[in-house]
Amino acid sequence: MCGRTSCHLPRDALTRACAYQDRWGQQRLPEWRDPDKYCPSYNKSPQSTCPVLLSRLHFEKDADSSERIIAPMRWGLVPSWFKEDDPSKLQFSTINCRSDTIMEKQSFKVPLGKGRRCVVLADGFYEWQRCQGTSLRQPYFIYFPQIKTEKPGSIDAADSPENWEKVWGNWRLLTMAGIFDCWTPPQGDVLYSYTIITVDSCKSLSDIHQRMPAILDGEEAVSKWLDFGEVSTQEALKLIHPTENITFHPVSSVVNNSRNNTPECLAPVNLEVKKGGSQCRLLPELEGRNRFDC
Repeated sequence: MCGRTSCHLPRDALTRACAYQDRWGQQRLPEWRDPDKYCPSYNKSPQSTCPVLLSRLHFEKDADSSERIIAPMRWGLVPSWFKEDDPSKLQFSTINCRSDTIMEKQSFKVPLGKGRRCVVLADGFYEWQRCQGTSLRQPYFIYFPQIKTEKPGSIDAADSPENWEKVWGNWRLLTMAGIFDCWTPPQGDVLYSYTIITVDSCKSLSDIHQRMPAILDGEEAVSKWLDFGEVSTQEALKLIHPTENITFHPVSSVVNNSRNNTPECLAPVNLEVKKGGSQCRLLPELEGRNRFDC
């Protein structure tokens, strides 16, 4: 599953990170809808507002479906048919949508059939590995492999949490496949909300958790998922599968409390080996590996 993310980039930086080519090969930046609703955070939890990419055609009937909008939306899909006056009264969780049952549940099947596909943007997401023999869980930060920059001091920046953000000059955003819907309450404005599609974990993450977000790896996959005007639901669903193009590192338990919103949430930590007693096991993928090797 995916129940916590980070998306801390300022709005302008986030916009530049989402540069794309339209149908005619022209380089473009997506435009924002309700930009003031975007609140950067190192620790986003369900029911918070997070940025998603979607086709401009969802808002303008004469727009080209390859053009993109960034819109802040509520994490946790509220179906358009929901009859109560408060989203918190929804009796089931919609923060994630399993790929294998996506066509069985009306909450997801209906908006998907309407082309309401989106890409959820994040620096990365957090997942917790259960520590053997205890009730404790070790959090990990999971993200795309990054290209090292030549900025002075960038490689050593993570030696202290307050300097961690120095390595984020050219960060490649994680792009997760999602579905959104729009709900009109009895009184008030239309609420846009989304769910993250999940798949079986790739081999490298399976020791941490058995599920992972459906990650769209590359511009072509993102473009096809968003362009509901040209790409059918059946074709788009072929993009939903695990990817091994992912990396991760252990982080501090400070992220466990969703009220904590500091760079320390995603700063790498060393897992200490304790003599005697139960402890979290260092994953083989992390042994002898520089945390910045991509």
